[in-house]
Amino acid sequence: MSDSEPADVIRERLAREKNVWLCTVRSDGSPHVTPVWFVFLRGGWWIGSDGGSVKVRNIERYARVSLALEDGRFPIVAEGDAVVHRRVPFPADITDAFAAKYDWDVSAPHRPGEPRVLLEVPVRRWLLAGTAQ
Repeated sequence: MSDSEPADVIRERLAREKNVWLCTVRSDGSPHVTPVWFVFLRGGWWIGSDGGSVKVRNIERYARVSLALEDGRFPIVAEGDAVVHRRVPFPADITDAFAAKYDWDVSAPHRPGEPRVLLEVPVRRWLLAGTAQ
């Protein structure tokens, strides 16, 4: 498995798992961990969010993040540098993937007046790939 392309068994989990824990860094250096919906395409994680959320503010200040699937028995953990995409419309393959996986329009505002963003996290490296170490 290369640093950015997961093995087939990992890709299968990424396609079926619903939640990933996203860890960002607050301005005081403490971690901020939150479960989020995601799709894995183009060698990276894609996450929809409100533009003013804590995770987005953290990423705008410090882009390095970690992601971990929920199952602690067969962990999948990755690191990368997140990019905030604010331009709407979002790429069709990404919005289509969210619609297929969650029956959800990732571009639809959650709160009135709060723009949606897409977070893209290209994988810099996989830390755990399906087995506890």
